[in-house]
Amino acid sequence: QVQLVESGGGLVQAGGSLRLSCAASGFTFSSLVRGWFRQAPGKEREWVSAISRSGGTTIDADSVKGRFTISKDNANNTVYLRMNSLKPEDTAVYYCAAGYSSSRDSAFTTRGAYGIWGQGTQVTVSS
Repeated sequence: QVQLVESGGGLVQAGGSLRLSCAASGFTFSSLVRGWFRQAPGKEREWVSAISRSGGTTIDADSVKGRFTISKDNANNTVYLRMNSLKPEDTAVYYCAAGYSSSRDSAFTTRGAYGIWGQGTQVTVSS
């Protein structure tokens, strides 16, 4: 069964850090582009960061560039999102996602490119 499970969310003060993890099972990890999205209350789900199959290409949304870092561990089928200098506006439910790609070096920024989703983990940043 294809599954993505996020962990690592929580409550943190502004300026603090968190690391989210997304463990994958039930599919060939190396054939997938991986991404992180977030959804704040009353807002649309938005793309945050993505990493290619090879790991050689990473893309970040402007709102998190320089503060968030996506990485992957193929041996453990896990993708991470390191979040530094957190702001109250980063408060959201964070979702990891996976999408198939024939290219080893492409990363996706659109929600429709991802067909596999986790259940989400809450991140709350207090001011």
